[in-house]
Amino acid sequence: MKGVNEERFSIITYMHERKVKEKVVDTGTYAGSSCSIEKMVRLEAGTRDVCSDLGEEAGGQSAQEDVIFDQWVQDIRSELVTMKGRTEAEKQLYNETLNRAILGYEEDRGKLLAVIHDLVTKRRLTGRPPRTSGYTTLPEAIFAEIIGMNVLELVLKHKEGLEEIQVVGRQIFEVRGGSAIPSSYMLPSVRELERIQQNLVLFNNDMLNPRKRWAEVVLRDGSRVTMTGFGFTAEPTLTIRFYTVKRFDLATLASAELATMNHRMEQLIRCLIRSYFNIVVIGPTNSGKTNLIKAIIAEMDHNERIITIESRFELNLKRDFPNKNIVEYEIDEEDPRHSGLQAFKLALRQSPKRICHAEIRDEDANLYVRACTRGHEGSITSVHVSELEDVPDAITDMCMLDGRGMDPLRLTKRITTFVTQIGMEMAVVHGKRKIVRIVEYRYENEEVCVTELAAYDKSTEEWKFPGKLSQPASRKISKADQEGYALLMKLGFIEKEGE
Repeated sequence: MKGVNEERFSIITYMHERKVKEKVVDTGTYAGSSCSIEKMVRLEAGTRDVCSDLGEEAGGQSAQEDVIFDQWVQDIRSELVTMKGRTEAEKQLYNETLNRAILGYEEDRGKLLAVIHDLVTKRRLTGRPPRTSGYTTLPEAIFAEIIGMNVLELVLKHKEGLEEIQVVGRQIFEVRGGSAIPSSYMLPSVRELERIQQNLVLFNNDMLNPRKRWAEVVLRDGSRVTMTGFGFTAEPTLTIRFYTVKRFDLATLASAELATMNHRMEQLIRCLIRSYFNIVVIGPTNSGKTNLIKAIIAEMDHNERIITIESRFELNLKRDFPNKNIVEYEIDEEDPRHSGLQAFKLALRQSPKRICHAEIRDEDANLYVRACTRGHEGSITSVHVSELEDVPDAITDMCMLDGRGMDPLRLTKRITTFVTQIGMEMAVVHGKRKIVRIVEYRYENEEVCVTELAAYDKSTEEWKFPGKLSQPASRKISKADQEGYALLMKLGFIEKEGE
């Protein structure tokens, strides 16, 4: 098994090597297999041959049936691999079909399932029951082994509300409502997980082997697959994070069904957007940061140019907002020509009104700070920290890494004043994603001050509003949004004159 893991960089390579080895065991059999279909039929009748010897060693009728099913899978896999077409155009089309089927395109998966069904029919196996439970027909079970994801296909049948599939070794966890729960399914072996990994990297110009023990694949709908292999993690892992096709606006997030915020907070956020405050969002994975950011962008004027910078296309703003003036960058930090640094340089030359940066990282923190301090107000980003109070210092630390010898106190003041004007924290509370805090940042007396404008009280399951906007923030709103200023004053976020 070790040799296979080290050398099998693709299913095609693996099948070729298996075919060569099996010819030594049994020459002249169907498609280079170790036993023909006729031999498998005789096996079921009790005839002893090479295959029955293997079945007896495995022990019992069930083991024999497993051997038979595995052989059917190998035969059909071999034929699929060799079905290339007569011309280069046909070969390219066929490879593209395999590629799209592996990546989850339903139309192409249907085509491959139909091909497998024809191959099963040709072998007169149509009436045979599938060996793997949960499948209706034998072609479906074989499809899951060759093209699909084994029992993960059964998990995908219940995709409603499914946010992530997390696999560690044989264990499968399903993430729904922000919480990971053990699945009722389990992979038959760790080797099966490795097969799925190789299928996913095969048609994506990537590799997963002892020299590179991780890989990432982006599926057709923007879903992201992250994989690790032995040696990098104690067990192979596979994480499929689905891109949600749902798009929420602020009103929907404030509805009783989602309860991400209440209507008072909705009005506050609308006014902050119209008044061009720079916003920072924090929160753990699956806490709803992306949905909140998209809802905020949905409220921005259609005529304002918005530039987004992401390491993977997750926001997909142009798809959801086709009429907005949006430029989307997908960066690759391993490629200097397409890094976040280069994307920022180009973005600043494309006359952006607002910049949406998926997450501030060390390499481009200075550029985002520079953008926010040079007139690109109303921008939004996220930062990986535990508390909102840590945000300004965390960004300062990132900026200091470039070795320019900047004054940290002066830098923190600039960041607090121009970059982190408003902070929002997301969390999952009782299975629902909520904005648990909204704060305003100010820099006073040589230190960062944080005023809590809204906070979720878990004991009462309600939001409370302890603080008010500062005078500078109130004046900013008054200049940009007179109606919003009057509304926030009525809602108690702005102090009345004379108080």
